[in-house]
Amino acid sequence: MLRTLTDAGPADIAIALGEFATRYVTPQIDVRGAVIEADRILLVREKSDGGWTLPGGFAEVGFSPAENVEKEIFEEAGINARAHALIGVRHKARHEYDADLRDFYKLFFLCETVDTFEIKPGIETTDVGFFALNDLPPLSTDRILQKDLIAAFEYLSRPTVFFD
Repeated sequence: MLRTLTDAGPADIAIALGEFATRYVTPQIDVRGAVIEADRILLVREKSDGGWTLPGGFAEVGFSPAENVEKEIFEEAGINARAHALIGVRHKARHEYDADLRDFYKLFFLCETVDTFEIKPGIETTDVGFFALNDLPPLSTDRILQKDLIAAFEYLSRPTVFFD
Protein backbone atom coordinates (compact mmCIF):
# COMPACT_ATOMS: atom_id res chain seq x y z
CA MET A 1 0.00 0.00 0.00
CA LEU A 2 2.79 2.41 0.84
CA ARG A 3 4.41 1.78 -2.53
CA THR A 4 1.29 3.18 -4.26
CA LEU A 5 1.48 6.39 -2.19
CA THR A 6 5.13 7.26 -2.75
CA ASP A 7 8.13 6.87 -5.04
CA ALA A 8 10.09 5.23 -2.21
CA GLY A 9 11.65 1.89 -2.98
CA PRO A 10 11.11 -1.30 -0.98
CA ALA A 11 14.28 -0.76 1.09
CA ASP A 12 13.23 2.76 2.13
CA ILE A 13 9.77 1.53 3.07
CA ALA A 14 11.24 -1.32 5.13
CA ILE A 15 13.48 1.12 7.03
CA ALA A 16 10.57 3.47 7.71
CA LEU A 17 8.34 0.61 8.89
CA GLY A 18 11.10 -0.68 11.14
CA GLU A 19 11.38 2.72 12.78
CA PHE A 20 7.61 2.91 13.26
CA ALA A 21 7.49 -0.53 14.83
CA THR A 22 10.27 0.03 17.36
CA ARG A 23 9.60 3.50 18.79
CA TYR A 24 6.90 5.98 19.65
CA VAL A 25 6.59 7.96 16.45
CA THR A 26 7.04 11.72 16.72
CA PRO A 27 7.78 14.28 14.00
CA GLN A 28 11.38 15.05 13.18
CA ILE A 29 12.60 18.64 12.88
CA ASP A 30 14.03 20.11 9.67
CA VAL A 31 15.76 23.49 10.02
CA ARG A 32 16.26 25.94 7.12
CA GLY A 33 18.20 29.21 7.19
CA ALA A 34 17.42 32.24 5.04
CA VAL A 35 20.43 34.52 4.56
CA ILE A 36 19.43 37.61 2.58
CA GLU A 37 22.07 40.00 1.22
CA ALA A 38 21.30 42.91 -1.14
CA ASP A 39 17.80 41.61 -2.00
CA ARG A 40 19.13 38.15 -2.87
CA ILE A 41 18.73 34.95 -0.89
CA LEU A 42 21.36 32.27 -0.28
CA LEU A 43 20.59 28.90 -1.87
CA VAL A 44 22.60 25.69 -2.09
CA ARG A 45 22.39 23.02 -4.77
CA GLU A 46 21.75 19.54 -3.34
CA LYS A 47 23.86 16.63 -4.56
CA SER A 48 20.98 14.23 -4.04
CA ASP A 49 18.52 15.76 -6.52
CA GLY A 50 20.30 18.72 -8.19
CA GLY A 51 17.67 21.15 -6.93
CA TRP A 52 18.32 24.35 -5.00
CA THR A 53 17.23 24.98 -1.42
CA LEU A 54 17.86 27.02 1.68
CA PRO A 55 20.76 25.55 3.64
CA GLY A 56 19.51 23.17 6.30
CA GLY A 57 18.60 19.64 7.22
CA PHE A 58 17.37 17.47 10.05
CA ALA A 59 18.21 18.82 13.49
CA GLU A 60 20.83 16.88 15.42
CA VAL A 61 20.56 15.93 19.07
CA GLY A 62 22.56 18.14 21.43
CA PHE A 63 22.12 21.37 19.45
CA SER A 64 19.38 23.96 19.76
CA PRO A 65 17.34 24.66 16.61
CA ALA A 66 19.30 27.90 16.08
CA GLU A 67 22.64 26.14 16.55
CA ASN A 68 21.55 23.45 14.10
CA VAL A 69 20.67 25.92 11.35
CA GLU A 70 23.89 27.89 11.89
CA LYS A 71 25.88 24.65 11.64
CA GLU A 72 24.04 23.64 8.45
CA ILE A 73 24.71 27.01 6.78
CA PHE A 74 28.41 26.68 7.52
CA GLU A 75 28.60 23.04 6.39
CA GLU A 76 26.61 23.57 3.17
CA ALA A 77 27.70 27.07 2.12
CA GLY A 78 30.87 27.94 4.05
CA ILE A 79 29.24 30.93 5.74
CA ASN A 80 29.32 31.75 9.43
CA ALA A 81 25.82 32.96 10.21
CA ARG A 82 23.72 33.71 13.26
CA ALA A 83 20.05 32.84 13.51
CA HIS A 84 18.32 36.17 14.05
CA ALA A 85 14.64 35.15 14.19
CA LEU A 86 12.34 32.18 13.84
CA ILE A 87 10.15 33.26 10.92
CA GLY A 88 7.94 30.22 10.45
CA VAL A 89 7.00 26.61 11.10
CA ARG A 90 5.37 24.33 8.55
CA HIS A 91 4.15 20.75 8.81
CA LYS A 92 5.61 19.29 5.62
CA ALA A 93 2.66 16.98 4.98
CA ARG A 94 0.22 19.92 4.86
CA HIS A 95 1.97 21.70 2.00
CA GLU A 96 2.99 21.10 -1.61
CA TYR A 97 6.42 19.62 -0.88
CA ASP A 98 7.26 16.28 -2.50
CA ALA A 99 5.56 13.33 -0.78
CA ASP A 100 7.52 11.74 2.06
CA LEU A 101 7.06 8.68 4.28
CA ARG A 102 8.57 10.56 7.21
CA ASP A 103 6.62 13.16 9.16
CA PHE A 104 8.39 16.35 10.15
CA TYR A 105 8.12 20.02 10.93
CA LYS A 106 10.14 22.58 9.01
CA LEU A 107 11.54 25.47 11.08
CA PHE A 108 12.57 28.53 9.07
CA PHE A 109 15.04 31.07 10.45
CA LEU A 110 16.14 34.46 9.21
CA CYS A 111 19.93 34.47 9.57
CA GLU A 112 22.64 37.07 9.15
CA THR A 113 26.30 36.68 8.32
CA VAL A 114 28.70 37.35 11.18
CA ASP A 115 31.85 38.07 9.21
CA THR A 116 33.19 38.32 5.69
CA PHE A 117 32.91 35.09 3.81
CA GLU A 118 33.79 33.13 0.73
CA ILE A 119 30.91 30.89 -0.22
CA LYS A 120 31.77 27.31 -1.07
CA PRO A 121 29.76 24.10 -1.36
CA GLY A 122 30.01 21.43 1.30
CA ILE A 123 29.95 17.64 1.13
CA GLU A 124 26.17 17.50 0.53
CA THR A 125 26.05 20.40 -1.94
CA THR A 126 27.52 21.05 -5.39
CA ASP A 127 27.02 24.81 -5.70
CA VAL A 128 26.12 27.90 -3.70
CA GLY A 129 24.79 31.29 -4.74
CA PHE A 130 22.63 34.28 -3.95
CA PHE A 131 19.48 34.68 -6.06
CA ALA A 132 16.79 37.31 -6.54
CA LEU A 133 13.20 36.11 -6.13
CA ASN A 134 12.50 36.85 -9.79
CA ASP A 135 15.50 34.78 -10.93
CA LEU A 136 15.36 31.54 -8.93
CA PRO A 137 16.99 28.33 -10.15
CA PRO A 138 14.99 25.03 -10.11
CA LEU A 139 14.09 24.34 -6.48
CA SER A 140 14.40 21.08 -4.55
CA THR A 141 10.67 20.87 -3.77
CA ASP A 142 11.33 18.02 -1.38
CA ARG A 143 12.97 20.65 0.84
CA ILE A 144 11.72 24.11 -0.09
CA LEU A 145 8.91 25.88 -1.90
CA GLN A 146 8.93 29.30 -3.53
CA LYS A 147 6.41 30.49 -0.92
CA ASP A 148 9.01 29.73 1.79
CA LEU A 149 11.48 32.08 0.12
CA ILE A 150 8.82 34.75 -0.35
CA ALA A 151 7.94 34.47 3.36
CA ALA A 152 11.58 35.14 4.29
CA PHE A 153 11.61 38.37 2.27
CA GLU A 154 8.20 39.39 3.65
CA TYR A 155 9.48 38.96 7.19
CA LEU A 156 12.02 41.73 6.58
CA SER A 157 9.27 44.31 6.05
CA ARG A 158 6.58 42.74 8.25
CA PRO A 159 8.04 40.58 11.03
CA THR A 160 5.16 38.16 11.47
CA VAL A 161 5.79 34.47 12.14
CA PHE A 162 3.89 32.01 9.94
CA PHE A 163 2.87 28.59 11.24
CA ASP A 164 0.43 25.74 10.74
